[in-house]
Amino acid sequence: MRKILLWLALPVFLAACGTTAEPKWAPDDEVAQAVYRHNGPPTLTLFTVLSNRSGAGAHAGLMVNGSQRVMFDPAGTWYHPMIPERNDVHFGITDRVVDFYLDYHSRETYHTVVQTMQVSPEVAEAALRAVQSYGAVPKAQCTKSVTAILASLPGFQGFPQTWFPKRAMAAFGQYPGVTTRTVRDDDSDDNTGVLEGYIRAPAIVR
Repeated sequence: MRKILLWLALPVFLAACGTTAEPKWAPDDEVAQAVYRHNGPPTLTLFTVLSNRSGAGAHAGLMVNGSQRVMFDPAGTWYHPMIPERNDVHFGITDRVVDFYLDYHSRETYHTVVQTMQVSPEVAEAALRAVQSYGAVPKAQCTKSVTAILASLPGFQGFPQTWFPKRAMAAFGQYPGVTTRTVRDDDSDDNTGVLEGYIRAPAIVR
């Protein structure tokens, strides 16, 4: 029965995490021009997308703020043509871009839990190196990749490596100082309009 339930749950992960690994490599000049560092402290932010109907986890992403702020959105479908991407790492993550990310994932059928933890500059830099060296993520492996990266960081060596977003969310929430907020939206489940709207607004990147 457990195997049957896991197979039934798999399409949910596929729908949110994409279907194939899609290697991308933005040119150096585009990445250099997009580099952005938030003026807050070094942080790791885990995004967990959950179904409003079943409560099941559907997707996970990790934002790192160190010498720059990037979004690791493994096997995701979120993008913007003016936000350079290299193998699931998106550069130039301003506050407006974060709002775009949340607007895209939070809709009538899903909500997003945002957990942020302040870390040392050394941990933030290790996380930046880890997400940029991980490579394009295969189908349905969004949480597996995020948790593998977290488990590689100093102070996170015992972090569970899992396929399941809710398990990762629960584990992340156990660390001291983690702040949590939930983002809900009543947008249509068809979020192509959200993508198109932001793509027509190139100022989103600054």
